[in-house]
Amino acid sequence: MSRDIVLQTDGLCREVSSPEGTLTIVRDVTLAIAASETVAIVGPSGAGKSTLLALLAGLDLPSRGKVWLAGQELTALDEDGRARLRAERVGFVFQSFHLIQSLTALENVMLPLELAGRDDAAPRAQATLARVGLAERVGHYPRQLSGGEQQRVALARASVGEPAVLFADEPTGNLDAVTGARIADLLFGLNASSRTTLVLVTHDRELATRCGRVLNMANGTLVEGGL
Repeated sequence: MSRDIVLQTDGLCREVSSPEGTLTIVRDVTLAIAASETVAIVGPSGAGKSTLLALLAGLDLPSRGKVWLAGQELTALDEDGRARLRAERVGFVFQSFHLIQSLTALENVMLPLELAGRDDAAPRAQATLARVGLAERVGHYPRQLSGGEQQRVALARASVGEPAVLFADEPTGNLDAVTGARIADLLFGLNASSRTTLVLVTHDRELATRCGRVLNMANGTLVEGGL
């Protein structure tokens, strides 16, 4: 894999069994994404976008094909190896925030750094929360935060370790238009300052057009130029 390519797949397929027989959710996807690139994956519901994202991040395994992430063949690693690579090189932002309710905003953002054995977890998390405008909310629990604030915490948590790749699955999907626009500004601002590769799944065409490349997915197949 080229040093400039941070994410690459070859013949990626994901099949599942159903009462009607075998369903192909992701069909023969081959792509390469360069370091610092911003890529949007768009398409109708059920097209396979979120499944593809899970395969790219090593959260799910393909039925066939290979994935390379940050120079390592993800599909050749065992579960512990995939988890370790994700902890070191990947950040996630989900539609439903996925914050730990029993942890404060600061503790949620510190978590990936602590899991990676970093000794600067607290000051780094505080600085990242300040960057997303939550310096005064570090001691609040998720239930004490608005949806937009929770997504800002999630964004801080995803970016605090300066990952090689940031995966975002419908990051504005649960937010109103104004709040969603603010989150999008933060997402692209953090991405630009850290030069992280961004892979974004979205139904929001306006959000997708902010990416350098748009891929359209339909019936499990990926094609260039989705807008």
